[in-house]
Amino acid sequence: MNKEIAVIFDMDGVICHTNPYHSLAFREFFSARNLNPTDEDFAAHMFGKSNSYILSHFLKRPITGEELLQMENEKESLFREIYAPHIEPIAGIIEFINDLAINGVKLGVATSAPYANLDLILNEVIIREKLGSIMASEDVKKHKPDPEVYLTSARNLGVSPEQCLVFEDSFSGISAALNAGMRVVGVLSSHTIEELPECNLYIDNYTDLSYDKIKTLFINA
Repeated sequence: MNKEIAVIFDMDGVICHTNPYHSLAFREFFSARNLNPTDEDFAAHMFGKSNSYILSHFLKRPITGEELLQMENEKESLFREIYAPHIEPIAGIIEFINDLAINGVKLGVATSAPYANLDLILNEVIIREKLGSIMASEDVKKHKPDPEVYLTSARNLGVSPEQCLVFEDSFSGISAALNAGMRVVGVLSSHTIEELPECNLYIDNYTDLSYDKIKTLFINA
């Protein structure tokens, strides 16, 4: 086994349970336009998707350019306003990240969300100084399930894709990591195991995880 390992985290549903608050923000956004998506609609077409996809899907027309920027800013501002009083990391992730850092693991975050959301969370969940790569929606041309964000994260961290383990909670996010040739841990915050592609490991939270445990995913692969 190559001694060097990198662990890359998605953000929404992986670092924090944000998806219920994204749903609330989108409900308010769509309600103002006389649209009322169901929970099933959101599960299929929101979690892990880019805003361009979500808006185009529910508004049933391509949303691009300046219109996309305006709508995205409106919705994400709603999200940040709603979520700001409720920021809390998923159980055990801070201790897990500290354990990884102590053991020399390279760490990154790769999210489909905009930087403003990432900053909101990283200002409260104090892990920024441990991250060797931070990527948000502004950093990529192709969104998940395209592997661009994960392949670029690996380059930022100076490792190959096969040295990377990704933590993801959505079908498109897991697909992006698999498309990049990386190992994946499925975080069951938004979906069941049956709803996700096959992963190397599935978790509900990080309380039972450690460097020693994730190291075995590389040894046994």
